[in-house]
Amino acid sequence: MSAFDPLDSFLLAASRFCWTPLSIFIQIQGCLICLTLALGWACAAYVRGREIRQMKDSMKCGNSFAFLSHDINDLEHSNQVNLPRVTVIMPLKGFGEHNLHNWRSQITSLYGGPLEFLFVVESTEDPAYCAVCMLISDFKDNIEAKVIVAGLSTTCSQKIHNQLVGVERMHKDSKYVLFLDDDVRLHPGTIGALTAEMEKNPEIFIQTGYPLDLPSGSLGSYCIYEYHMPCSMGFATGGKTFFLWGGCMMMHADDFRDDRYCVFSGLRDGGYSDDMTLAALAGANKRLITSPPVAVFPHPLASDLSFARYWNYLRKQTFVLESYISTVNWLMNRALFSVHCYLSWGFVAPYFMAMIHIAAALRLHFNKMHSVEDTSSISGGLLLVGCLAMCTVVELISMWNLTKIEVQLCNMLSPEAPPLSLGSYNWSLVFIAILVDNFLYPLSAIRSHFSQSINWSGVLYHLKDGKISMIERSNDIGPSYTDLGGKHLYGKKGAPPKPSLLGSLARSLAHWRQPKKFDV
Repeated sequence: MSAFDPLDSFLLAASRFCWTPLSIFIQIQGCLICLTLALGWACAAYVRGREIRQMKDSMKCGNSFAFLSHDINDLEHSNQVNLPRVTVIMPLKGFGEHNLHNWRSQITSLYGGPLEFLFVVESTEDPAYCAVCMLISDFKDNIEAKVIVAGLSTTCSQKIHNQLVGVERMHKDSKYVLFLDDDVRLHPGTIGALTAEMEKNPEIFIQTGYPLDLPSGSLGSYCIYEYHMPCSMGFATGGKTFFLWGGCMMMHADDFRDDRYCVFSGLRDGGYSDDMTLAALAGANKRLITSPPVAVFPHPLASDLSFARYWNYLRKQTFVLESYISTVNWLMNRALFSVHCYLSWGFVAPYFMAMIHIAAALRLHFNKMHSVEDTSSISGGLLLVGCLAMCTVVELISMWNLTKIEVQLCNMLSPEAPPLSLGSYNWSLVFIAILVDNFLYPLSAIRSHFSQSINWSGVLYHLKDGKISMIERSNDIGPSYTDLGGKHLYGKKGAPPKPSLLGSLARSLAHWRQPKKFDV
């Protein structure tokens, strides 16, 4: 028994430390963070659920097209012919397992007004080039779409460069421009819903949405899901928000033509992150950002998403806080950096303390020699462990409920698609991912702060004074696949994909004569 004495002494000392006023505060704070997240997700679930109830009420009144509009009169031909022209710009990079389904969901929109699609690639060497050309050729008689080769960026990120080239090439009569990432799966009525809100309120500067991650089963994919979930409550407001997601942004086309609020030049001159830059411009000019309740999009993650690719993704997400356009923007990013890091480790620390309390209690149970002080600290510690366990259960139930409602909403907004299900979610992995992601976030943020450089799909960006100052390119300095979608990044110039990929395209194209939205 004496061999365990050093361990007993360490556990008892650690347990007494975890019963000090500071440690008790940290553990109670962890419980409050859990309950705050649970409340935020409950409020988000209410907003999404209200939209579901409105759609059901509309269907009960005989509107079979409630997934397009609550008022069936809006779908009359006399109203549809007056809808404004919209240009959809999709910057592409690489080609992966979900891209065809995503692109197909975007171009088969049921928007009734004039609509053009601009797929923008860096070069014909991009594997996406041949794939999207095949897609457009299959739909050439039904849609207005084209592929644009943007060339290499020199003053901003490649994604922003592709977006701005698309803006320069959009139709002169387009009233609105919609930027979409190539991993966004639209619903048939998404473009119509976004346009309707812009028409109702011309004061809207940007409309946005947010993804619903569909984990593939790996811990990395669950860490991505967990990372996005706290942010999702900021987009489930049903109206005004301060958050912006670059995967879906609808704006006034004239804002770019006239460079209002420096939207064009602000992105072009050293811009790294499109959403962070535009959100900063919106805040500086007191412009309105909104997120309608229907703007939630299924986001399937790559089936082979490894933990290393999750880490690369997290690095890119924390790196955006290093970019800024003004002193006020820099201060806000520093505040967000500090608060997020504090809350992340403030969330994780109580679980480490709980393990110490439990280990000490087990040792106390098997070792009858102990003092009254040890018994008091361990008993109090177990009480805190019980409180943390209950708060964690409440938090997970709230997260599960919001995910369930968003899955139901997505199924209703895309009635022609195979239904999504909660059955594939592993909630044990969700809990582990919560701890892992919150532990790693501060480490990633600190590394980003001191490195001032990031590798994004084989392109190394260096920042100076919050803007891109240097760009290095080499196939040897980056991965061959993107982080979330697992897309192939490199191909041969002007060459079709490999035969196996071509066969997959052919099989998919065979079903496009009567297209469905997407396959899960």
